[in-house]
This record gives sequence, structure tokens and C-alpha cells, in this order.
Amino acid sequence: MPDRGSPSLRRARLGRDLRRLREASGLIGDEVAARLKWSAAKVSRIENAKTFPTIKDVEDLLKLFGADRVIRQQLLELRRSAAQKGWWDDYRGSLPPTALVLLDREAEADLACNWEPQVLPGLLQTRDYARALMAAMQPIVQIPPVWIEQRVEARGARQDYLLGGPHPLNLVTVFDESVLRRQFGDARVMREQLDHLVEVSELEHVEMRILTQDTPPPTPTGPFLYLSFADFPETVYLEEFFGARFVEDAEQVFAYKRAFDHLLSISLDEAKSQQLIRTISERWR
Repeated sequence: MPDRGSPSLRRARLGRDLRRLREASGLIGDEVAARLKWSAAKVSRIENAKTFPTIKDVEDLLKLFGADRVIRQQLLELRRSAAQKGWWDDYRGSLPPTALVLLDREAEADLACNWEPQVLPGLLQTRDYARALMAAMQPIVQIPPVWIEQRVEARGARQDYLLGGPHPLNLVTVFDESVLRRQFGDARVMREQLDHLVEVSELEHVEMRILTQDTPPPTPTGPFLYLSFADFPETVYLEEFFGARFVEDAEQVFAYKRAFDHLLSISLDEAKSQQLIRTISERWR
């Protein structure tokens, strides 16, 4: 399994770090361009991640800026990792553009906080549950059958990539109790899905919490996914009827984080959530 990482965000980090080195060296973009016999536009586009520099480009810039051996190794390694393709490239034909952006961004995230009031979070779904969910959506959202299977496989690959491996994503989920009772597929599908929830809830990097049906949420908000990064601004991903969008305004993102923290505070703790899953799973046996 490849190391987690977002090619696009790592390209942005590479450009940012090169700009910082240039500024620390006291050079302006026009001077860099003149010394390397480049256009000023090329320097600007590299720093703003509009152009992906070659290895030689990076080496020339690092030499010009007088970077030491450690910095050179770090940025050349960053350039190498930024050149890799994401695992999701295999599914580009069947996934919507906003989903591809999400997969790219969450590959670099340290923490994901997911609230789901109607269905189980995608990162917790079994393949059979995901398949039944997509089939149930067909009367409203028409998806070619071949895409359904590809999207199911992509959902499973996403789970393996983010929750497996030596550096997994830290995932905190809160979902409504009703999703444990809402049937997708037959009893076997639901039974295996709830058993899967119990298994995943035991992972150290996964925190799973349930909002009971007698505890109304503070606001009638739809599902959302909050992503936090080590050195990029937080963002929120919203799925809507006609697609999806990202919220990047700092004030709005902060409001979503506060909403999630409140949902967390009024939900069952991890032990009680796991016990509730076990209790409801008996319904499907």
C-alpha cells in the first residue's frame, strides 16, 4: 500500500517552500528568472503550483538559493512524492470531479470528522452495503450499472488506503442511531455491516459515536466532512442533491467544527456506542 499523500497539495507545498527559500535568499522573481535564463512567468507558476517543475528545475533553484544538503534532500523527495499518481486515478471515469478532489485532499489530511444523519459514513460501509445504497438511489440519481460497481470498488479502496497502512487517517464519526435500523439490502447485508462497524470501532485511530434517536441534533444540518491538515487550512466537504462543494471560508469552517464538537458532546461515548451497535445487530440475525 502506498504512503498516504495528496499530489496536488504536495505540489502546492513544494511551490510554497521554494518561494520561501527565494525570499530568504533576498532574490525577487525577476532576478531568479534572469540568472536561470527562464521567464519570470515560469518562476511565478512554479511557486503557485501552476507548473510542475522538473527535477533539474528544483535542483537549479535550490543551488541558486544556497539550500543546504538536508533542505535539498527534503524538497527533492517532496518533488518525487508530488509526481506520483493517486490511487483514485484508476476510477476517474466513474467518479464525479468533486469526489476526485475530495479523495486527493483527504489523502493529505491528519484528521477527518464526519457527521451522517441518514446513512453510514462512506469510510465505514461494507461493499455490499454501499452497493445496496447506490441501487436504492437509482430511481432518483441515475448511475450507469458499470459505474456502480466501480464506485463500490473505489469506496473499498478508499477505506483500505486511509484506514490501513502505517500512517492511517484519524477518523472521528458521529452518526444517527436511525442509520443502524434503516435497511439497505437484505438482513445478511445489514448484519455484516453492523459486525463490520464493531470491528472498525476497535481501531485506535477510529472514534465512532452514535447520536441516539431521543437526542435531537442542535441544528437540522445535513451530512458534512471536516478535514484538518498539518500545514494547510481546514476545509469542509458537503454533499448536496445536485453535487458537492467545499467550504473554505475560515469562519464557516470554524462553525462546522463547532457543530461537530457539539454533536460529539451529546452523542454516546465510544463504549456505549459500540454496545448499541451490538444490540441493534441482533435485529438482523
